Amino acid sequence: MTRAIPVYWPKPRLKPPLPTVSRHLDPDDKLLFHSEIEGVTPLDLERPEHWRHRPAPYPIDQPRDLTKEEKGHTLSEGEVETHAYLFFARPGVQQRVLADLQRGAIPRELELDLHGLTSAYAEQLCDEFLAVCKHRRIRCAQIIHGKGYGSQERQPVLKRKVNYWLRLHPEVLAFCSATPRDGGTGAVYLLLRNPEKGHRQRRR
Repeated sequence: MTRAIPVYWPKPRLKPPLPTVSRHLDPDDKLLFHSEIEGVTPLDLERPEHWRHRPAPYPIDQPRDLTKEEKGHTLSEGEVETHAYLFFARPGVQQRVLADLQRGAIPRELELDLHGLTSAYAEQLCDEFLAVCKHRRIRCAQIIHGKGYGSQERQPVLKRKVNYWLRLHPEVLAFCSATPRDGGTGAVYLLLRNPEKGHRQRRR
């Protein structure tokens, strides 16, 4: 499935008119002026471009919706408990790396804000976001899901969904609630699989 993204070009800025000089100059002033500009090469003034051809919109490949079998999971949402502080780690992740993740010591390279979105749209954006992270070889990212105070049920709906969705993606090695300076329990840090590590292992 592709989505056409229109490209908008900014309107050209017109330069302000140059100040006019009276033609009735004193002969001495005219002689002085010509002596000062002797040997100077006139500049080619850039004229404003009134119309520019806009290129046609180009499609951007979007990740295909995967089935549960393709995602390789049998975990149901009811099996996942959502606490105030979120934490998840796959087996084999080093404790030192997890400690750095929880302290916010790993730089976040991308961020996704799901505030105010429906669950269906938020899940689609979450899948696309993780696909972009994989393509750009992102190691650590952040997702803002909110604390749920603005929902109709006054419950953290998106937080519960994100806690479930992220466990289904094999590219997500670990995630935890952010530090207070980055949103606290209204956001999560993501530790993603290192593509370079897998590449080195295959080369061996």
